[in-house]
Amino acid sequence: MKTEKQLRWSNIALIAFVAVWGLGNVVNNFALQGLSVVTSWILIMIIYFVPYTLIVGQLGSTFKEAEGGVSSWIRATSTKRLAYYAAWTYWIVHIPYLAQKPQGILIAFSWLFRGNGNFVNSTPAIVVQSICLVLFLFFLWIASLGLTTLKRIGSVAGTGMFIMSILFIILAVSAPLMTKSTVQTPDMLSFKSYLPKFDFAYFTTVSMLVFAVGGSEKISPYVNKTKNPGREFPLGMLVLAGMVAVCALLGSFAMGILFNAKHIPSDLMANGAYYAFQRLGSFYHVGNLFMILYAIANVLAQVSALAFSIDAPLKILLGDADPEFIPKKLSKMNKKDVPVNGYIMTGVLVSILIIIPALGIGNMNELYNWLLNLNSVVMPMRYLWVFLAYILLNQHLKEFKSDYMFLKNPMVGKLVGAWCFLFTAFACILGMVPKTTSLADNPSSWWFQLSLNIATPIIFVALGMILPMIARRHRTA
Repeated sequence: MKTEKQLRWSNIALIAFVAVWGLGNVVNNFALQGLSVVTSWILIMIIYFVPYTLIVGQLGSTFKEAEGGVSSWIRATSTKRLAYYAAWTYWIVHIPYLAQKPQGILIAFSWLFRGNGNFVNSTPAIVVQSICLVLFLFFLWIASLGLTTLKRIGSVAGTGMFIMSILFIILAVSAPLMTKSTVQTPDMLSFKSYLPKFDFAYFTTVSMLVFAVGGSEKISPYVNKTKNPGREFPLGMLVLAGMVAVCALLGSFAMGILFNAKHIPSDLMANGAYYAFQRLGSFYHVGNLFMILYAIANVLAQVSALAFSIDAPLKILLGDADPEFIPKKLSKMNKKDVPVNGYIMTGVLVSILIIIPALGIGNMNELYNWLLNLNSVVMPMRYLWVFLAYILLNQHLKEFKSDYMFLKNPMVGKLVGAWCFLFTAFACILGMVPKTTSLADNPSSWWFQLSLNIATPIIFVALGMILPMIARRHRTA
């Protein structure tokens, strides 16, 4: 008879890698830091990502049966109220993520059918965002039908994107040796080219690195499906850290071969991966083949991520809804087991985030970069709960048994948890400063973006505080 615990460390590492990593992480951070990002990757892996993954390993191993992820960890170590806020944060930070997905779909279609990225550079932002709104509302409706087809596409697309990311590194690194292509960045073998300038501007980009390596807590439900979880789960997480490190370093080096790190195109975040595959296609004499394959994989991945991210975080928030904090009306399900009112709330918030910024940021490429930056500010807010759960776990360590211990000394564990918490908060706060827009060149857009970056997390937290008040009113009515 087959045992349920059949995943090995290699399965854990691969599942987590597909969930956490993507070529966009390499492109976005290279666009912000150039070749010096290689040093940044090494630093972020050592001081942040490795402890993060091992913390997730211990939390997942301690709460094997918990299906609510971070909110379950917080509930077990603290209070129901804090658990609600953890679940709320996990859901609300997906709103900017959902607002950007339609942009990614449109850009992919532009490359697929027009063979270039002029769409983001030549179309007014309000026109693009209106199309994005229609696209989002269409997928919101599709997701409300309870269809799982799009999610199934996701696993295929995720694997396709993973293959394309690895293919990119192999083709780009070997291009100067196997083809007549020349290295675009001068002095690539000079040690100085890889040294970051640790100034204020540099520290505002750290949030994008944190955003890139975060999210390994998604893998926690697989702990109790792992054979010998105490040994194999943490081993899988360490292998994941190694795989991410290798892909980040080689990927950034490959970007330096294809693009001049000292003259980075302004639309590299939106179009960089497509430019890269287009150049590789010309080097290897296959035309636009690589770019077309990447565009198809990306469309499928974005569509699936959109459908999945509408549904899954909302199910986590409402699935274990405590009537003390969440109004009954919000968690009301229809015949297809879909929380209709929850979908409406999602639709309203995402629609606002799609349209309002377009009124103050007229340039589509600038808007794309801003929304990506906003994601790097708000998405790591959910990682804070992982580190808080770990601090609280160490506070009550004797009450919990775990097959795997990252740190056996509770005081050291609390210090490491506090370090990761403060580092994440630091990255989020400094990440609010606009990165790709200059205050001197465009002061009105810069201040508009900064205001939105500060206001959005505050509004998200305030909304989370309002729901329990509404729930209390409903109970006493």
